[in-house]
Amino acid sequence: MMNSIRFRFFIVICIIVALHSKVNAQNLDFTILKKINNQYNSFGGGIMRGFSNSDSYVAFGIPIGMFVDGKIQKKTELMWNSYESFSNQIVNGIFTSVLKESFNRTRPFITYPDDIHKHSVAGSKSFPSGHTSMAFATATMVSLQYPKWYIIAPAFIYASSVGYSRMYLGVHYPTDVLAGALLGAGTSFLTHYSFKFIRKKIEAKNEKRKI
Repeated sequence: MMNSIRFRFFIVICIIVALHSKVNAQNLDFTILKKINNQYNSFGGGIMRGFSNSDSYVAFGIPIGMFVDGKIQKKTELMWNSYESFSNQIVNGIFTSVLKESFNRTRPFITYPDDIHKHSVAGSKSFPSGHTSMAFATATMVSLQYPKWYIIAPAFIYASSVGYSRMYLGVHYPTDVLAGALLGAGTSFLTHYSFKFIRKKIEAKNEKRKI
């Protein structure tokens, strides 16, 4: 089980690296971004900034809400889900930071100041998109924990909106966003199945103690 999880995650990282090395050498990345960024207007900008700025509130608000609800209702499943969701964001944040420092990609509004206009705060390096990876980590995790269409559909619509907002606001290339989405999904699968494995081990030990 654990070897299978590691292999899947390795494949995700390889896809991210391949996407960056292949597409970065082409003008397609810049062309798509320019078309999206040039559509900016004050109304759309306000909406997109709302999506962009919401990622951390949603990402950590969900596990906090699960934890509080689990404590009140004394539900073990909710408590486990809260630990899993929180751990997922930590793992995702670590991988995102490592990749940002490794690729050291300059933001598009710095590379193309005459064509790409920044309409949002942007701090660290460009590749991959941290906002997108966080949003997709959230969407993938809640979808794994609660596999219902009425949860999955809104979760990924929200995550996709966050990713689009980063391009609309001129702070990320399309490949940054795509890599962030793959990374967020990948860390979620890694964390989810790791927690399943750990939980089985803990529950098995507890059962032995009862005998």
